[in-house]
Amino acid sequence: MSEKYDWKELGLKMGLEIHQQLNTKSKLFCSCPTELIDDDVDLTIRRNLRPTQSELGQIDRAALQESMRKLNFNYESFDKHTCLVECDDEPPHSLNREALDLAITISTLLNMHIVDEFHTMRKQVIDGSNTSGFQRTGLLATDGYLDTPYGRVVIETIGLEEDAARRVDTNSEFTEFRLDRLGIPLVEITTDPSIHHPKQVEEVAYMIGQVLRSTNVKRGLGTIRQDLNISIAKGARVEIKGVQNLELMPLIVEREVERQLKLIEIKDELTNRNASVDETIYDLNEVFNDTDSKILKSAKSIKGIILKGFNGLIGIEIQKGRRFGTELSSYAKKMGVSGLFHTDELPAYGISQEEVDKLKKYLKTSPEDAIIIVAHDEDIAVSALEEVIRRAKLAFDGVLEETRKSLDDGNTEYMRPLATANRMYQETDIPLLKITDEIIDPIKNNLPELPDAKKERILKEYNLSEDLASQLVRRNLADNFENILKEIKADPTTLASTLSYDLRDLKREGIDISSINKDSIISVFKLIEDGKISKDAIKELIEAMCKNPSKDALTIADEENLTLLGLDDVKKIISEIAEANNSMISERKMGAMGPLMGMSMKKLKGKADGSLVNKIVKEEIEKRL
Repeated sequence: MSEKYDWKELGLKMGLEIHQQLNTKSKLFCSCPTELIDDDVDLTIRRNLRPTQSELGQIDRAALQESMRKLNFNYESFDKHTCLVECDDEPPHSLNREALDLAITISTLLNMHIVDEFHTMRKQVIDGSNTSGFQRTGLLATDGYLDTPYGRVVIETIGLEEDAARRVDTNSEFTEFRLDRLGIPLVEITTDPSIHHPKQVEEVAYMIGQVLRSTNVKRGLGTIRQDLNISIAKGARVEIKGVQNLELMPLIVEREVERQLKLIEIKDELTNRNASVDETIYDLNEVFNDTDSKILKSAKSIKGIILKGFNGLIGIEIQKGRRFGTELSSYAKKMGVSGLFHTDELPAYGISQEEVDKLKKYLKTSPEDAIIIVAHDEDIAVSALEEVIRRAKLAFDGVLEETRKSLDDGNTEYMRPLATANRMYQETDIPLLKITDEIIDPIKNNLPELPDAKKERILKEYNLSEDLASQLVRRNLADNFENILKEIKADPTTLASTLSYDLRDLKREGIDISSINKDSIISVFKLIEDGKISKDAIKELIEAMCKNPSKDALTIADEENLTLLGLDDVKKIISEIAEANNSMISERKMGAMGPLMGMSMKKLKGKADGSLVNKIVKEEIEKRL
């Protein structure tokens, strides 16, 4: 990624929040298993949730906005995999000590100070992801650090908390959640905002991930979630949720900085224009009574508002392919509409220029004004435009503190206002837990091997190259590599190359490698050990195994004609190749070694070991000199 901005001059500050599921036998506050399931549902529960005031009489703004959507929630429960705790029909059980010990291990590896007492708190959450309306969480450790190539980053806190329910469906009537994920133990790792470069945030996320993977955490899609906090000096803190692809992080940062800079430009231009927001919601059915627009014709009600002085600003691109109008639309969509129209983009969508002129005349707007149109049921259209009015008024503040969702293209989308501190309460059903030296010392004396130390050890112990050792550790293949070598005698370099590169290349070529596991790799290297195939046939054999997962390696090697030839057959093939190229041998002498090796390996197609082929080719050349 090119350096598009001077990050220091902009005052770029970033912090990470990483949520990692722990691979414990049971959930944080009950004895239910921690595996996701696809069984038939045994019981469905319906709930409505609403926000409550904090002890200071305040309501969290994020919770308040969620409540305005008036959503209903269905929860899928299972007799053998969930219990009354997840349904919020029974008090939570004692804190899971296995989860606590694992969280202390992670805290220690990140140089954290463990708290003396663990207090379980209730954090208000009313998006439906928890049946109780809050998440149980607690502060475990503070003031740690991580040394990166860009400098030291402070790890502010580590919390131990329960994961949310799993969203499985959303429609106009309700949002449906599955309770199998609710209660799985999580650690939440939070850095301070001391990250100042887009590439650094990627590196910090990777390094924290490597520390986590050196412990007993869950692996796979959805088991780790990364949220990115970004701000610039003239902007505001924005939390970006669900940044799954680490390599995408620098682009997300660049796009968010671009968005904030554009919003600041819009704010300044609105001020210069003395712009304002008309809070009146107008009925526009009369304007479009004969419209050819399919969208407008199918709607029960067409409503509109006037944004005075906003003309030309709604269509300004603030992120790649996303305009300021998209921001307004994101607020409207929270109320149930699929989108909105604005005069910066009209005529379009079946709306004619004649209708646009009629609309402006009907509303008596000036050339500097913009009009927003929403077509839906009347109540929904009004609610959506009320949200647009609210967002348009906030445009005069520039950048807003908000929570946004990460998109696959590097852009982000509005989710809700940034949560405040007015949503944390003491959990009355769980007593505090004193964390003593008797708990901490055995953990500190049995810490797992960190990635950098593991890389240096396997590099020396197995005589690997720096690149192969790095690849094994970076791709979380080192344990598999060592476990295979415990079960079979194999060349470490060949095995490391197979795990790091051959499997990766096959996947990039579109081959489904999901059936290839430790036992599969062992079966391939057992054939090498037994003299059945050469190491040059490994990749081709694994590819064939991917396509025929029900067959054993030897059967596939036979069917694909990959088994080794006898020595006499190899000598005969190479001799024939040398005889056919006598003139080249006479002319180049030992310089013919390379071309003859290439011809021989192509002819043998992996049916002979490369070192053996090399030896025989050399002998054939010497014989003819």
